[in-house]
Amino acid sequence: MAPARPYWKGHLKLSLVSCPVALYAGTSSTDRVSFRQINKKTGNRLRQQLVDEITREPIEAADKGRGYEYAKDAYILVDDEELDAIAIESNHTIEIDSFVAREQIDERYLDSPYYITPNGQVGQDAFAVIREAMRGKNMAALGRVVLAKRERVIMLEPRDKGLIGYTLRYPYELREAKEYFDDISDVKVAPDTLQLAEHILSSKATDFDPSRFVDHYEEAVVSMLKKKQAGMTVSRERAAPRQYNVVNLADALRLSVAQEGAASAPPKKARKRIERQGEMLLAIPGKQGKDAIGKPADRTRTRQKRTG
Repeated sequence: MAPARPYWKGHLKLSLVSCPVALYAGTSSTDRVSFRQINKKTGNRLRQQLVDEITREPIEAADKGRGYEYAKDAYILVDDEELDAIAIESNHTIEIDSFVAREQIDERYLDSPYYITPNGQVGQDAFAVIREAMRGKNMAALGRVVLAKRERVIMLEPRDKGLIGYTLRYPYELREAKEYFDDISDVKVAPDTLQLAEHILSSKATDFDPSRFVDHYEEAVVSMLKKKQAGMTVSRERAAPRQYNVVNLADALRLSVAQEGAASAPPKKARKRIERQGEMLLAIPGKQGKDAIGKPADRTRTRQKRTG
C-alpha cells in the first residue's frame, strides 16, 4: 500500500551536504470513531455559529479577528498582517545544528513523530551517509524546521532505512515535576516487601509488543454502533465500579505471588479411570471434541453391552 501524501517536502542539510526529503506524519487518528453534533429532533447535522458574547448577535465571518486577553475581558487586537510580518519565513530546509547523545534527551520533550525519507533518487547517497553516521555513534541530530508558520526544534534519529523525527516541546511548555512530587512522603520500604514486589515484576517481565494493546472503549463503541444500526436494544446502565478491599500490603504481595505460582504450575495428571465408574460427558468446542461424544442412543447401547 502506498504511503500517505507527504506532510512537508524540503531539504535535509548538514553543513554543505544536503538532500531532498519528504516528511510524513507518524500517527493518525482517522481510524478512531468520531461523532458529529446533530439535531436530535431532525437528525440533521449542526453547524456552529459565531455569536458576540455581550450582544448575543451572530457576526459575519469578515468581522472575526484575534485578540490577546491581557486582563479580564480586556483584549489586544491583532491583525493577520501583523502576525504575517513576524512569521518566520520557511525555506523548506531542516537545518541540522548539532548532535547529542540520544540518552541525554528527556522523553518529556518529545512531541509529534514524523517519518523522513529521501524524496526521489537524487540525494540518496547523502541521506544514507547522514543516517549511518548517526547510527554508528548512537547520536541524535537537533535541527530546526518551520511547520504551520512556527519554527520547531526537531530531533532526528535512524529508524530502519529512514529517519524518524520528533518535534520537541520548548521548555516553557513543560511543567516542573517537583510541583507534583515534592509533597510525596519519604517512605522506607521494608526489604522483604520489596523482594516480594520484585518477584512479581520478574514473573511478569516480557518484551514490548504494542500489538497486544487493546482499546476496550473503542471496541465497546463499535459494538454499540453495530447493535444500534441493526435495530437492537442497547443497554443504558453504567457498569458497576470494581470494589477493592484494603488489605495489608505484604499480605497482598504474598497472595499475588501465590496466584502467579498457581497460574504457572503444570497441570495435574488425570486420575486412572475406575471400572464401571460413571462419566460426565460435556460438549467440547471444536470438531474433534464434537465427534468424540457419541449420540444418546449410542451411549445406551454401549451400557447395555456392558451389563449383558
